[in-house]
Amino acid sequence: MKACVIGAGVGGLATASLLVKNGWSVDVYEKEELLGGRALSCKIQEGYENLLKKFEMKIVATSPDLQQIYDLAADYKVDLGFHLIGGGKKGACVRLLRQFGIELNFVGSRLGFIGDKIDYPILKAKDKFAILPRILQLLFTRKSKIEEMKKISMEEMIKKYGRGKLKLILELFPRLITTVNDLSRISAGETFFAQRELLGGDPVVYPYGGLNSIAEAMAEYIEKNGGRIYLGQKVNKIIIEDGVAKGIKIKRKEKEYDVIIFTLPIQHIFTIADEKEFPEEWVEYVKNLKPTGSLISYHALNKLNKNLLNKSFVFIERNVDFEGNDVVGMIDFKMSHESSVTPRGKYLVQSYAICTPEEAKKRKKAMELKKIIEKNLEKLIPDYEKHMEWNIHAAIWHLDGVAKTIDNEKPDVVTPIKNLYIAGDCVASKGVGVNCAADSANLIAERLI
Repeated sequence: MKACVIGAGVGGLATASLLVKNGWSVDVYEKEELLGGRALSCKIQEGYENLLKKFEMKIVATSPDLQQIYDLAADYKVDLGFHLIGGGKKGACVRLLRQFGIELNFVGSRLGFIGDKIDYPILKAKDKFAILPRILQLLFTRKSKIEEMKKISMEEMIKKYGRGKLKLILELFPRLITTVNDLSRISAGETFFAQRELLGGDPVVYPYGGLNSIAEAMAEYIEKNGGRIYLGQKVNKIIIEDGVAKGIKIKRKEKEYDVIIFTLPIQHIFTIADEKEFPEEWVEYVKNLKPTGSLISYHALNKLNKNLLNKSFVFIERNVDFEGNDVVGMIDFKMSHESSVTPRGKYLVQSYAICTPEEAKKRKKAMELKKIIEKNLEKLIPDYEKHMEWNIHAAIWHLDGVAKTIDNEKPDVVTPIKNLYIAGDCVASKGVGVNCAADSANLIAERLI
């Protein structure tokens, strides 16, 4: 069997790896010259600003100007978006890598909280003792009850169960899992289902060498097992005849395949597939799917308190003029010379604040998020500006392909067109971001193998 994978992001490479593992002939086509899709790492001098534009992002503020940063940051490596991986060894991404015999090094941590005082970790032993029975009840409720809870919002769950530290946990984690601030739109069932998959692992991990180490390791596995990866090759068209995907067109050349896997954001599928070939209701459904947004910030420091190194902290800014009235975000200290993404003795603080895609596109709102991030960074490092060499703030309005909310149900990996599948973080798979993309490969493999 011969498969074509369109896009060399985590979802595409994971699917290709599973297929070649099971004896398929697989070709992967990536329009960029870099692996990783939206979860890629690159040197800032390697066309960072142009890449942002291609991935529905834009720089909203820098200090100093970007041209000076190119000189200052020559040996730094950054990600396009904020992509810590949830769950450590329990997460779909790390589990898949192990299935391929790929052993990467990850730095992991628990989560701290930036409030009136700094709590690390958020849950102390006494907190766990107090809320553990209720958490276990919610996490391990029977499957039929989880299905019922999918239509119940986290806002309703908090009114019912939110007391003390449990209220804070129920306000924070659903937003981090979905990259959505509005608790009235977040599904309680989806949240608990995703969270119990990760129980017992590190809450967040990051690979040594940057996110690209994941893409590069899977690409090496694919090619070692007979698959082929074509960088700088844009697929112009998916050829569909009588409801069946037959192949692809690159420039003027047509190639036949038994199966085609589309891994770009699902909202872009009709840029290379004729929407007239799909049922009208599915076309309308896809066109109305909403992605998620955020502001990502990088602060390069020449000094850092070693007590912060490799840790992650979350915050919640209350009563602000954003959808959901609160803004949740994270500040992470895993990017340093120890994880091989900065020069020796330098540190890169990676942060993000959640917003809607519409808010991300408005410069005024993005600048408000910048202030929120830096206000919380200052609580962790009161004199951070004294040690800062440069910073970049970029708005993203297509971070996750499809927001995991009650009113925005993610699509299945199977499309109405025979032999055409969808992979990536836009489908109804477990987890968020990288884990969601990796697990989509499992869902496709279950159908095909």
